[in-house]
Amino acid sequence: MMAQLDARGELLVVEEEIDLVHDLSALLSLTHDTLAVRANRIKGSDMPVFGNLLLNRERIGMALGVEAEAIQSTLLESVKKPVPPVLVSDAPVQQEDFTDGVLARLPVPTFFAKETGPYISAGMMIATDPETGLGNASYARLKILSPTEALIGIAPNHHLAIMARKAMALGKPLPFAVVLGAHPAIQLAACLYLGLGDDEMHCAGALLGEPVRVTKCLSSDILVPADAEIVLEGLIHADKPIEEGYVSEYHGMYEDYGVGVLATFHRMTRRSDAMFQVIEPGYHAEHIYLGAIPIAASLKAQLARSILNVGEVAVTASGSGRNNVVVQIHNPRPGQARRAMAICWGAVSIIKNITVVDGDVDPWDTEAVELAKATRMRAERDVLIVTDLPADRSEPQESGGMVAKIGYDATIRQSDRKEGFDKALPPQASYDRMRAVLGRAKPQER
Repeated sequence: MMAQLDARGELLVVEEEIDLVHDLSALLSLTHDTLAVRANRIKGSDMPVFGNLLLNRERIGMALGVEAEAIQSTLLESVKKPVPPVLVSDAPVQQEDFTDGVLARLPVPTFFAKETGPYISAGMMIATDPETGLGNASYARLKILSPTEALIGIAPNHHLAIMARKAMALGKPLPFAVVLGAHPAIQLAACLYLGLGDDEMHCAGALLGEPVRVTKCLSSDILVPADAEIVLEGLIHADKPIEEGYVSEYHGMYEDYGVGVLATFHRMTRRSDAMFQVIEPGYHAEHIYLGAIPIAASLKAQLARSILNVGEVAVTASGSGRNNVVVQIHNPRPGQARRAMAICWGAVSIIKNITVVDGDVDPWDTEAVELAKATRMRAERDVLIVTDLPADRSEPQESGGMVAKIGYDATIRQSDRKEGFDKALPPQASYDRMRAVLGRAKPQER
């Protein structure tokens, strides 16, 4: 994908030496919504670093080989028609093998001023349920503590945390692998909200249009993408809590979650020319869209079971890619808007603000959504506030795990306007003639 971005003039290659303490983070932050970055000279490391790849819907569409408008349907189709991976032995990710001080070999950045250490931010965690044997892929942060130890921060209800507690109940740590630099389609599949036991690698195969090439870890039976850049092999010790301190969250502010748990690492394999992937955390574009796009697709799947005329679902950047949802309903019937709100709030606790719009409003177009709220909504009738709903622990306004949530019904009521809701525009024939004129006209030279 970097070659494609380079050809489009959207890849920034930095040859100056970059410090891992705050400077790499600042570089990625300055370019977070415009350019992919590859930093070739990192202070104290011989490994290049890259980031800012999937910073908008167009880039995600490019990674999947579809237009932005087709991303949601493509993700949903991957869940319906999964493609199992294929096991291979010729794994580029195992070209080099290290068994000592593996974390010290990585160019791990310290991102923000109040964080208390460097974090691996783009690590895709792969583990196997100790009871069922089913695989799971997800994301979690790793704070480096030593050359072999890290704190892993996982929300208690996430599948990886559940698996780690199952292993602890059996009196043993949970084997897992951390994958860096897998194909973007695999990364997106790992962000999907699937059921416990559903395997994200099968969805990734559907997104790629062919089975994911996987290989066994060298110290466990965990299957990892064979063509990734780096794999770390380790154990999660759910019975060994560690205080984390301040950490950045998706909304761009700090949180203090208290304790995480210990992860230990005993092996790293990598490509011979491996690059280290970084996702700039907090309120930055790649972090926003890697959450927003899969959450939106998962919500669409939930809504479509009950609301057959539901259209596109957007999880907007203005809500940090987590909090604000826009649901499009074609020719909505009475009560469907509020039903959509209830389904979304029930499906994903992190969602707070929901707007429901008609089929002629693009839910990803923030200006179009705000115009619908301004012209189609009456506050005393169409705003729903519900108190004491469950919130995610990362919600900045939660109190005791609860928060008030708000829904906006911005759909047309024909009885509201005698003039109607059609837009005031010239006729289509005039547009066609003037487009032809514009095509023949040349800007005046100065």
